[in-house]
Order: sequence, then C-alpha cells, then structure tokens
Amino acid sequence: MSKPAAPLKGRAARLARLMPSTGPSTAARTPFVLLVVLLLGGGLITLLLLNSALNEGSFRLSELKRDTTELTDEQQALQRDVDSRSQPDALEKRARELGMVPGGSPAFLNPDGTVRGKPTEATAPPPSPSPSPTPSPSAPPDPDAPAAGPSASGAAAGPSGSPSPSGSVPATTPDPAAAPAAENSPPPTSPGR
Repeated sequence: MSKPAAPLKGRAARLARLMPSTGPSTAARTPFVLLVVLLLGGGLITLLLLNSALNEGSFRLSELKRDTTELTDEQQALQRDVDSRSQPDALEKRARELGMVPGGSPAFLNPDGTVRGKPTEATAPPPSPSPSPTPSPSAPPDPDAPAAGPSASGAAAGPSGSPSPSGSVPATTPDPAAAPAAENSPPPTSPGR
C-alpha cells in the first residue's frame, strides 16, 4: 500500500509547485471582497431610502384620500342644501317672504317685432289665514299707527295695484273684516340681512 501513496505525493508536489503560495492569492481577493461589500451596502442603503420615500408617499396619499372624503361629504351636504332650497315650494315661500307675487299672463315678442299674447299685471292673491298668534284683547290699538289696508302686500299699492311712488298708503277707508287679517300677517322680511 505504500506504492499508491508515493505517486500521490508526487502529484501533489507537482501541483504545489505550479500554484503560488497563499500570500499573493489573499492579496488579489481583498479588492474583490471590498467591492462586493460596498455594492451590498450601497444596495441596502438605496433600498432603505426608497422604502422611506414610498412610506412617506403612502402617508401623504392616505392624508389626501381622507381630505378628499371630507370634501366630498361637504360637497354632498351643500348639494342637498341647494336641492332643498331649489324645490318649488321652498322657492315660493322665499319669494313670498321677499314680497314677490306670482306673475300674470306673459306676452311674447315675435322675431318681426309683433307682440303675441296679452300681458296682464301681477296682483297679490288674497292673504291666506296664517297660524300666527292673535293679538291680546287687553292691548289697545296704537292711534299713531297708519290704518291697515285690505292686505299686507297691497298696503303700499296705488289704485291701479302698482306700488305708489311715494310709498304712502292711499287714503281709503279700511275694511273692518280685513283689518284683523292684515294685522296678523307678518311683514315680508329678508332672511340673513
């Protein structure tokens, strides 16, 4: 058995002569190891910075989504408010509060300048009985107050039904049956002013 071991020694000896010693191979490996470590460290730092930027963007995105939700809710609330004020009965109520009356029959102008239809003047309808509180019988009427006309909206109207230019009440005898109705109706007011 000593014979097969001898050629192995010779072959290992020949290989040892062909390969240089460990000193120069270690020196050649050092720059490569440093390069790999620097590449891995740079990659990790880049990933860390990229991850922080993505997290910051994620926080900003969630904040913007929350703001969008709040603004959408506010816009929907405002739209509901506009819709409720745009309903015909609400428009009519506000118009009456401002002292407006429904218009009469309209007249139209044709392209050739002729008038089609017969316009009529808008007049106030008779006041409807309002559920406002009645004045107490113990309160005496004010002698300095002007006499109330047949309707609250027609009080400043002249004989033709249009408002008088001076804004004074025409000198007519008040109807005793219509006077309590006129006293009970509140004067037109403008909300928010």
